[in-house]
Amino acid sequence: MPTFDHFDVAARFYENIPPAPLSAILSDLLAVFPGARILDAGGGTGRLAQVLAQSGARLTVTDFSHGMLRGAMRKGGLSPTRAAVERLPFPGASFDRVLMVDALHHVYDQGQTAREMFRVLRPGGRLVIEEPDIDTLTVKLLALGEKILFMRSHFLSGERMAALFAGLPATLSLRREDHTVWLLVEKD
Repeated sequence: MPTFDHFDVAARFYENIPPAPLSAILSDLLAVFPGARILDAGGGTGRLAQVLAQSGARLTVTDFSHGMLRGAMRKGGLSPTRAAVERLPFPGASFDRVLMVDALHHVYDQGQTAREMFRVLRPGGRLVIEEPDIDTLTVKLLALGEKILFMRSHFLSGERMAALFAGLPATLSLRREDHTVWLLVEKD
């Protein structure tokens, strides 16, 4: 793993960007309920997790970046844990919901990340991945920009994201709108 982390540098500016409200699509796909145990994998400073915690859910935020996780530690109602999503430090079937928003393209091993998120999801639970839709020109330009900045980004189409879960006992569905794709994985 590299010693320079773009996210440690970006963390100090990230919190100054107003958070986008929870989209109706993400809210619908997650179907959060009071008391739900939710893992925000690669959740950065916990901005989205903090919004979800208002529903009465119990939120755990994992991130590998020290800088990002410091932001999550300053927020109340969250349980921040430093971890690479390829090796989550939780027992199997620990969470009712697992989400990963705008982070899958940044991980080192997307296949291992998918298996780990699925492993910690309880049977009957939902895993939702939200990513920029690489099949759109705008996101192709974003991906090029991240390559120019030497980020470790590797964007996948919705279909390639779904293929990461091939053979696992789950029902998969894709949804697209504007420049975003969502993958819903419902564990049998």
